[in-house]
Amino acid sequence: MSYTGPGFDPPQPRRPRRGPLTVALAALVPGALLGWAVYAAVGGSGGDEGPGSTAASASASPSAPASASASSRTSSPAPSASSEGEKPSAPAAASGPLEGKVVVIDPGHNPENFKHTAEINRQVDIGTNRKACDTTGTSTNDGYAEADFTLDVAHRMRTLLEKQGAAVKLTQDGDRPFGPCVDERARIGNEAKADAVVSIHADGSGTGNRGFHVILPGAVDAGAADTRAIVGPSDDLGTRIAGNFVRVTGSAPSNYVGDGTGLVTRKDLGGLNLSTVPKVFIECGNMRDSKDAALLTSGAWRQKAAQGISDGIVSFLRG
Repeated sequence: MSYTGPGFDPPQPRRPRRGPLTVALAALVPGALLGWAVYAAVGGSGGDEGPGSTAASASASPSAPASASASSRTSSPAPSASSEGEKPSAPAAASGPLEGKVVVIDPGHNPENFKHTAEINRQVDIGTNRKACDTTGTSTNDGYAEADFTLDVAHRMRTLLEKQGAAVKLTQDGDRPFGPCVDERARIGNEAKADAVVSIHADGSGTGNRGFHVILPGAVDAGAADTRAIVGPSDDLGTRIAGNFVRVTGSAPSNYVGDGTGLVTRKDLGGLNLSTVPKVFIECGNMRDSKDAALLTSGAWRQKAAQGISDGIVSFLRG
């Protein structure tokens, strides 16, 4: 997901009460600091210095050619998926520590969005203003589409969470021609009465900008949007996901937003503004940086990403 586009508000600075991510991890994830130390010692994925800019350095996201999109989907087969309207059918979802919990995974964008520019450019109400229904997302310089990445990680997460007993629903599974729009994505989580919702993305920022960040909802009370009740639990969910993401993947927090915490608060995203249940976004890395792209295009790394995000969700739901 690129930071470019109409209606973008720059990432809000973190509240002073929050220290660096590594401090938060010490309380939440005992193994995280050890994982970070190992990462730093071996020169892991986030060691490069970047320009530290945000929207000004983000590049526009080209529409990936249909051939490139199809190729990337077939090169990394994922577990078979249920259709959007069906309940998870895996037997493992019937029992486990997350039995009775509902998790909605929101794979960002749609592999076919670039074929439906008129539809995805339609403006929808996000409470604070109006914004495009959806976007094409970004891609690596070699043409691996963000929408393919998000679906792959979502499938891996679904398998992991169903094994824990959760009922898992995807907002889209490559089973619709475009979208859904950002307001519908929020509505799917709300109507499912989800205990947690996570929207999966990868960024399209400038070369040298590296690392992941988790986007938390800011306090919004405008029009159809009222996030005040979910700000606290979403903050908890996002912090746990960030900690476990570091621990499992060894990836560094973003070097260009979040002041090294890996956490950013925003009020301009309809998927967060319109949510009535705990929800966060995660930008798993920057597709336009060659070193981050090497991770994002690796099936083994995507499995780690799915595990880290899922572990954060499990930690949140189990308290």
